[in-house]
Amino acid sequence: MSQITSVFKPGRQALIGYITAGYPDMKATPRIAAALAESGCDIIELGIPFSDPLADGATIQKASYHALQKGTTPQACLELAANIRRKLAIPLVFMTYYNPVLNFGLESFCKSCIEAGINGLIVPDLPPEEATELEKITRQHDLDLIYLLAPTSTDDRIAAVAERSRGFIYLVSLTGVTGTRDVLPPELEGFVKRVREKARQPLCVGFGISTPEHARRVAAIADGVIVGSRIMQLIEDDTTLTPLRSFVSSLRQALDSENNS
Repeated sequence: MSQITSVFKPGRQALIGYITAGYPDMKATPRIAAALAESGCDIIELGIPFSDPLADGATIQKASYHALQKGTTPQACLELAANIRRKLAIPLVFMTYYNPVLNFGLESFCKSCIEAGINGLIVPDLPPEEATELEKITRQHDLDLIYLLAPTSTDDRIAAVAERSRGFIYLVSLTGVTGTRDVLPPELEGFVKRVREKARQPLCVGFGISTPEHARRVAAIADGVIVGSRIMQLIEDDTTLTPLRSFVSSLRQALDSENNS
């Protein structure tokens, strides 16, 4: 059992918080990670800034651009991860696009991830059909390669991801890009059920989750909740992180209340 998988326990939904490495600056990132962990996050998803983040909405695109302008590189992200790991024991996952990994070198990147204390990788623009080499290397280094599924995923794609994803499966709640939403799609329950019929891994839902009510709805059907854009908005709005801590605590309470209901 990997460190990521061990987070998922009966009667407790995992809370996964996303932050962009290097935003608002390099020194702030470990402090933000600590705030997430202290407020109830079980896993931290650390985004490596990229110039063409196809899956990300305006909030995360803006944070990535800002971090890149300040010189945040994949190597700097690895150093940030190592800094965070020295202070926190919870699993750390890199969210990155394939191009930076390929430029770094697949073997070198995975080896460096392990040295930095990273437990898994999410690569949204790398489908299973094209991931054979990276999948082989991540397995050799005991890194969980986490695949994504969308509501439009075919039964064949669901079966392939169910066979190969490690740690958990990332379920995209809606088609499109990341970002806060007022409501989640009505077909979400049906989508999760369709994946559950084929997958044994924990299922975590992300994209659009921005309120405790959203978290509570997801907790009733999935094993974890992933929140990113709303977290990044709160960081931008108030660098004291007080609203961020309050928000994450409210999500944790919502998840726990759903389990106790």
